Amino acid sequence: MSDARARFAALVKLPDQPIDVAEAALLIAGEEYPHLDIHAYLQRLDALAAGVREQVDNVAEAAAKIARLNQFLFVEQGFAGNDANYYDPRNSFLNDVLDRRTGIPITLSVVYAEVARRLGLTVMGVGFPGHFLVKYVGPPEIIIDPFFGSVITMDDCKERLQSLYGERAQFDGRLLRPATAREILVRMLSNLKQVYLEQRDRNRALACVDRILLLRPDAPRELRDRGILYQQLECFAAAVRDLERYLQLAPNDEGADAVRIMLPDLQRQAAKLQ
Repeated sequence: MSDARARFAALVKLPDQPIDVAEAALLIAGEEYPHLDIHAYLQRLDALAAGVREQVDNVAEAAAKIARLNQFLFVEQGFAGNDANYYDPRNSFLNDVLDRRTGIPITLSVVYAEVARRLGLTVMGVGFPGHFLVKYVGPPEIIIDPFFGSVITMDDCKERLQSLYGERAQFDGRLLRPATAREILVRMLSNLKQVYLEQRDRNRALACVDRILLLRPDAPRELRDRGILYQQLECFAAAVRDLERYLQLAPNDEGADAVRIMLPDLQRQAAKLQ
């Protein structure tokens, strides 16, 4: 186990509330960048907050505070969504996002929420379907889309939902509930996993699933995905363990029948290597 993985595992064993999302996100990046100075990047977040503290403190209303923070991060500092190369893995690494001032919705949201937290503003991540957001927990409640650098309305959220799932999709306020630290980290790793699967980089995809399972040890579909990755990497005994566990946890899952069909051959392959 790498040092970054060991530190990540120790950090996420804590109850949800004390988990430092920024530190955990940097430890995710630490597997790609073994010599990453995590403390230095946490200080970068401190410096961003220090750069706007006076302007935020000098206004009283929440909307004005958020407007000043938005001006600072999105205009003066130039943080913006990476439309040009959305699936670049660097968009999922917090150090790269801080260096390059660009990323995907969830990593830009982490930057926004972490700077806001250092300013004493109650801003939480929101795991909205298809596009991570943040919101200032009011009153008034203010929803911000860090990818596009703007405040959005409830109507905007409803339109986005319907654009994904059709006009019959029903908007529910629970879609805007604050995400837990574990949910944020799982979503970051899931995005990165998908990028690596598209690139057919099985070892890096496997590393993402391993860390998701540190956060959610009995997530059936992650066990299934890891089992399939182990199969592709010809680690047959490990594949069998994960796929058998998957079937125990989710015997009626839509992928369960396909796993049942492939499992006997994997068991034979594993037995040959014992």
